[in-house]
Amino acid sequence: MITAIVLVNCHVNRIPDVAQAIAELDGVTEVYSVTGDADLIAMVRVRNHEEFADVIADRLNKVDGVTGTATHIAFRTYSKGDLDAAFSLGLEGD
Repeated sequence: MITAIVLVNCHVNRIPDVAQAIAELDGVTEVYSVTGDADLIAMVRVRNHEEFADVIADRLNKVDGVTGTATHIAFRTYSKGDLDAAFSLGLEGD
């Protein structure tokens, strides 16, 4: 699974509607309303890179009210368990 974090800008008065429409798209697993430079953050998970074009360029960007996006592709995914294991390496027996 490949993950993209998509920062979404939209018309302020449409944030709830845009968030719901994006959340309903295949490939979108979560949508967060946030503070900062973006209005929403959408988590997109697909099996191959080509699917990003279908989900993001062909559907998400065309949701009524979206004014712009910035997509960040994740190289690696770390969970709390992964981070705990990484930080404990070499500490055994010290």
